[in-house]
Amino acid sequence: MRARSHLTQEQLREILHYDPETGEFRWLQRMKNRILADDIAGWVSQLGYRRITISGRGYSAHHLAWLYMTGAWCGATIDHRDRDPANNRWNNLRRSTPSMNNANRRRQRNNTSGFAGVYLERESGKWVARVRKDGRTHHLGRFATPQAAHEAYAAAARELFGEFARVE
Repeated sequence: MRARSHLTQEQLREILHYDPETGEFRWLQRMKNRILADDIAGWVSQLGYRRITISGRGYSAHHLAWLYMTGAWCGATIDHRDRDPANNRWNNLRRSTPSMNNANRRRQRNNTSGFAGVYLERESGKWVARVRKDGRTHHLGRFATPQAAHEAYAAAARELFGEFARVE
């Protein structure tokens, strides 16, 4: 974990209100001429995450939500269950490892099979299934159809990642 500022839960609660039902942070006091009390805090970054600047330092809203609700900085990765990085509702956030977080991501844009973890091996003309966890690639075999390869991927992903597995 990278070094965090000395921002505490108490300090955070003095300047922002977090609503766990909506995931919104609102300023409790006027911060600048254009930032008024009760305004929604922060902005959405190019990657879709809500960012909030406090005392000149930028924070991801999901990390601030963790601090606000638990009183401590999360030493692990925080995963958004629904894969929407701007949805910071408390029931949408969960502690995870980087591998678990990656298991919950969308299929890559350059995927040509239509299935996560499945690609066509040009030399053999077979569909290959593989899954990666904790830096280790698990080769699941070669299959005649992308659907068969996907079934192998889905079974392995569920076994390796449990509730974090995204197989659709």
